[in-house]
Amino acid sequence: MSLFLAFLVAATILAFTPGPGIAYVVARTVSGGRAEGLASCLGTALGGMLHVLAAAFGLSAVLATSALAFSVVKYVGAAYLIYLGLRLLLSKRPAELPEPAPALGFRRALRDGAVVEALNVKTAIFFLAFLPQFVVVGEPLVPQLLLLGTICVALNTGVDVLAAFGASRFLGSGVGRAARERLLTRASGVTMLGLGVYLAAAKRDA
Repeated sequence: MSLFLAFLVAATILAFTPGPGIAYVVARTVSGGRAEGLASCLGTALGGMLHVLAAAFGLSAVLATSALAFSVVKYVGAAYLIYLGLRLLLSKRPAELPEPAPALGFRRALRDGAVVEALNVKTAIFFLAFLPQFVVVGEPLVPQLLLLGTICVALNTGVDVLAAFGASRFLGSGVGRAARERLLTRASGVTMLGLGVYLAAAKRDA
């Protein structure tokens, strides 16, 4: 239970960290209205689930081979989380929101959202690094990875929906928005760095 609670805290903080997904949803909402923004949220959720399925079945095949393979994936994943944390902490400024694009319509926004997220290699790498840190050794891997990944996607989609409803506020106060983005980025960096260090030092069960 403590491991799962740690996962929820980390996943929630990371979901609220400004990134390409939120930026894309805000841009779609600004250009095409709330309906198009929500369609893009649904699309990115579908794309995210593709990464979850790939991570769950791909990792399970690797991790089931030996305890050594499991430990290697855990250490590599922890190192990647440390790298992401350091990069966020050392970054000078959050990523800028993209310029509003022309309205696409509900179906096109949904499709493009799914394609954008499905082709996001960083999302795939993140799931491969993040999810194995919270699995229970000795329990079936695929159900655990699917559950954890689905929770991540649900949290991310929930934040995207909030961004769609509050797009005008996100774009309104430039100074306030920059400060909030900077705070969330630093919090995310500290979370990933601390989590990576903790998981790298934690005892592995064979």
